[in-house]
Amino acid sequence: MKVKVIPVLEDNYMYLVIEEHTREAVAVDVAVPKRARPLPGALCTRAWRPNTGSHLDHLHLPNSHPFQLLEIVGREGVSLTTVLTTHHHWDHARGNTELARLLPGLVVLGADERICALTRRLVHGEELRFGAIHVRCLLTPGHTSGHMSYFLWEDECLDPPAVFSGDALSVAGCGSRLETTAQQMYHSLVETLGTLPPETKVFCGHEHTLGNLEFAQKVEPCNNHVKAKLSWAKKRDEDDVPTVPSTLGEELLYNPFLRVAGFISTATSSLPSGSHRTPSPCREEPVHKFTGKVAPAEVLEVLCRERASFERAAEPLQPQAQALLALQWGLLSMPRPK
Repeated sequence: MKVKVIPVLEDNYMYLVIEEHTREAVAVDVAVPKRARPLPGALCTRAWRPNTGSHLDHLHLPNSHPFQLLEIVGREGVSLTTVLTTHHHWDHARGNTELARLLPGLVVLGADERICALTRRLVHGEELRFGAIHVRCLLTPGHTSGHMSYFLWEDECLDPPAVFSGDALSVAGCGSRLETTAQQMYHSLVETLGTLPPETKVFCGHEHTLGNLEFAQKVEPCNNHVKAKLSWAKKRDEDDVPTVPSTLGEELLYNPFLRVAGFISTATSSLPSGSHRTPSPCREEPVHKFTGKVAPAEVLEVLCRERASFERAAEPLQPQAQALLALQWGLLSMPRPK
């Protein structure tokens, strides 16, 4: 399994997952149809192979949209058959319609009827197969009610599994809770994603790592894992290099939204690795102290509220800049000259 990490928009990621024997490819979260006009600079894609965890090559592209996604597909010599969409928000799904027009017969899958160009709605626990790659669909409501994460692994392969978590789980953080209860979000983060094998590579939907770690440091100022990861992320940011993927085991050390409850290891035959972790009564005391709560869902609710306040205190993207960004990516139309 090979994963191409493709930066798009201001801080989004979409992904191309390649089955290296059959040369079939699956795209995850096709964000935008196209740009209205080129922007200065270039974006790049990075290839990652699970067995090494390393980025292997760079492909510099001036604009990243479905036309160029197809360029990457052509360069890789693969057949793009399917789109997996985590949720319906435009910055994760808007490109589906144009890509489906360019590729007749393309299958667009997701759990929410609001997803653009959806051809079939998935359900929690459903499994898909692309050559040797297995996909388990994990419903993870919180950011949206129909958010689906995708857990991938290969049979008889030493490579670690991967999860494409969209806006449910990010490096050192999670997406804003918009459509569900804190209890549902807790279940998604801690009981669904948090119990995957610790070696699972986490491919999230946004490059929010620096801000997430700065908030995590506020929550746990004495957490050395947070300090080390923040230092590492700052260097990656200076070098303009993505911080994805992380691993679930790492996230449990520094992501406050996963640290609302402790974990113990238990054996299970339901996952390809043969083991996973389940929540235990042992809680993370620094996170409890920060929130003033004990019940995990209440801890999570306070964390979300405090994180929102923390983000508002930082410099926000001004509405004019948001409009310009949308215009540049072809999401708004220029007025026609009379």
